[in-house]
Order: sequence, then C-alpha cells, then structure tokens
Amino acid sequence: MCTAIMSETTKNSLESCLQQLKCHFTWNLVEGESSLDDFEDRVCNKTEFQNSEFKATMCNIQAYIKDCRGQHEAALECLRQAEGFIRREHAGQAEIRSLVTWGNYAWVYYHLGRLAEAQIYVDKVEQVCKKFSSPYRIERSEMDCEEGWTRLKCGGNQNERAKMCFQKALAKSPKDPEFTSGLAIASYRLDNWPPSRNSIDPLRQAVRLNPDNQYVKVLLAMKLRKMNEANEGERLVEEALKKAPFATDVLRRAAKLYRSKGDLDQAIELLRQALKFMPNNAHLHFHIGSCYRAKVLETQKTAENEMCGKREKLQELIGHALHHLRRAEKINGNLFLVCSYLACLCVQAGQYEEAEYYFQKEFSKELPPVAKQVLHLRYGNFQLYNMKCEEKAIHHFVEGVKINQESKESEKMKNKLQKIVKIRLSKDEADSVALHLLEFLQDLNGEMQPAEENSERDLDSGNLIPLVSLAEE
Repeated sequence: MCTAIMSETTKNSLESCLQQLKCHFTWNLVEGESSLDDFEDRVCNKTEFQNSEFKATMCNIQAYIKDCRGQHEAALECLRQAEGFIRREHAGQAEIRSLVTWGNYAWVYYHLGRLAEAQIYVDKVEQVCKKFSSPYRIERSEMDCEEGWTRLKCGGNQNERAKMCFQKALAKSPKDPEFTSGLAIASYRLDNWPPSRNSIDPLRQAVRLNPDNQYVKVLLAMKLRKMNEANEGERLVEEALKKAPFATDVLRRAAKLYRSKGDLDQAIELLRQALKFMPNNAHLHFHIGSCYRAKVLETQKTAENEMCGKREKLQELIGHALHHLRRAEKINGNLFLVCSYLACLCVQAGQYEEAEYYFQKEFSKELPPVAKQVLHLRYGNFQLYNMKCEEKAIHHFVEGVKINQESKESEKMKNKLQKIVKIRLSKDEADSVALHLLEFLQDLNGEMQPAEENSERDLDSGNLIPLVSLAEE
C-alpha cells in the first residue's frame, strides 16, 4: 500500500496505480473526437439510451466530461450521485459495481491535487480486487458490462468496443438479460447499413430474455422492417409504446421508424411527446422541424392547379418547421444541416435577409464534400432565382462542381451551368462569361452533355421555393 503522505516516490506510485484502474479515464473515451462539446452533445442529447436504467452510468460519464472541462468539484458531485444510484439499483453487488466510480474518484482527486484522497479510493479498489487475487483490476462480467454501457452511451466510434465488452461478459454468463440487451443494441448499431440479418438473432434473444426492455423491441422492429417483415415490427412498436409511453428513447426511435415508412404525422406526435420530457433537446427540435420540412416538400409536389387551396396550409407547415429548427439552432448551432434547412425555409417564407444569414453561417462550418456541394447548389439557386444575381449563382455552381466528389448535386450544377451557357450564347455568341464557362465544362467532362430543355430546380436539392424553370427566368 502507498502511504498517505505523498512524497515524489509515492506520487509516482499513485500515478502507476491510476493507470491500472478500469474506469473512464483509462478507456480513452474522447480519443478521436473533434471536440469535447460535440462529444458531450452526443452523449447527453443525441445518442438514445435506456433512460430508465443505468443512471449511475450516466452520472459517471457526466463526471468524466466535467473533469475534462476542469470542473472537478462538479465532477465529484456527479460521482456522489452515481454512488447513490448504485446502492439503490445494485444493492447486492454494490462493491463490484462501485469499482468504476471509485476509479473515477481517484482520478478526479488526483487532478485536484488532493493526492491523499486519491490514494484512499485507489486503496478501496485494491481491497475489493484482492478478494479476486488481482491488485487493481478484476476480470468480472459486471466490469465488462459497465464499460460496454458506457461506450454504447458514448456512441460514435465506441460501438465496436462496446460489442466486444458485452461478448466478453456473455462468455461467462450467456443468458444474462442485461448483457444480452447490450450486445443486441451494439450489434444493431454496427449492422445498421446495409441491411443484413446479422443483428436479428441478438435482438430476438434480448427480447426473449428481457421482455421489459422496450427500446430493444423498437430496434428489432426497425430491423424487421428493413428485412420486409413489417407486420411483426409494427406489433412490437405498438407494444413498446403501450408499455413505455414516457420513455424518451423509445419515443425517439419509434418516431424514426414511423418517419421511415412515411407517416410524418405520427412521427411528429411521438417526438412532441418526447419533447415534453426534454424541452431543450436540440436534436428533438431538429427532428420535428425536419419532419415538417418533409411535409412542406410533399405539399409542394402537388400539381399547380391543386395548390390554390393548400397555400395557407403550406405556410402553416413552413411556420412549424421554422419554429423548431430555430429552437434547435439556438440551442446548438453546430447541428449538421440545421442552418441549411433554415436558410431554404426562410427563402420559401420570403425572409431573404434571414436566409442569407443562415447560408453564411453554414458556409462557415467544416462540411464533408457532398454537404458542401449541396450548400453551393442551394445558395446558387437562391442567388439565381430569388436575388436575381446570376454572377453569384455562377460562382457557387462552379465552386460546387470543382469539389472532387461525384454526386447528383454536382450533376445538377453542371446542368445549370450548361443551361446558362446556352441562354447567354443564344443572345451573344461572343459572351466572354459563357465562353469561359463552356471551356471550364469541356475541360471538366471531356465534352459538354446537353442540358434538359425544361430543367427545373429539384426539390431534392433542398431548394424550397416554387418550381420555376431556368427558361422562365
């Protein structure tokens, strides 16, 4: 044992002990993350979880995040809450289930410079581990399970490791309902696309062993739907919603299923129910706004002669979409696509100044290649059709095409540039801008493909203004 008086030697010994502990600080949870803010948002707001269980797990993760931010006292408070939940949820296994929390305590006290208190928690871990002939870590299913749930909650690149943790736990206890549920969720996430049957068996096994886990039922329902077994899936969803009407993770996942089958109204209703319990969750507002945006797109596909009686309804839908997307953006302005969606909806609402603001905010973000192309296409459409600025439109179509990424958006921008060239040269065969564009397109494609005569702005591009062909401009 190290002594309570911390000399340099004993400090080094403490540091060596800390590295051996199984806890959040040795699991490298933030490794590879773009930012701590993004990590915290995913853990606390985006990733679905068993919201009625594993409260201690969540408290431990929050303690870890707060410590990473230098909020050490707040981290200690989270760990105290975790201890309380462990005593209530795992009274018969409190010692083993507390090992991760005690390891986190040791690390937080170490970061505070309170080395004697850090040593106390290292000693507590050691006392329990010695019962199993191990100094600071033990190979127990409960420890693997806790690491598995932690990594599942963190999501992202942690899902593969989470699956391994639950597989390891199940090797010792193959019929344990908790371990089986964890493996099923991890398998589902890793098997989400392309559809295959790899996660069907783990999900069915989890439902059999843990029929009260409604979240797993909804995951199984989604997988069955992708496997064209929708009837059984719908029965499972209805059962899950009936038995867990207030579980936000069940509501969110069920909403996703209903949206995937085109039932936007039911998806919105379920998301609104979840919002009652999480009113400031940016992702819920974003998904509700996205559903209303999808309803806008559906309404706009109506034939022009049927639109007269629907214009008021269209404006109402746009209003709902804008409300929720603005709330999402206010809570978390870094959400992917939120500013782009807002910009296009503001165009539809005739709010061009606000649309410009959101377009520029989206341009300021680091985006993957296709997302950049989508943005250039949308902004080019805005400049061409709404602001009547062909020069800026050309610039953004060209910039979008220059991005070395094959996509339908790239083809749309090429077609738009070809159409512009054709119209300008029909007016002036010596038009320098048109000739320059023609050369650019020929260099790009080898030879220019003819544009469609009645090319229209495609709703898929995200542009939400009424359809008008370039020829009509």
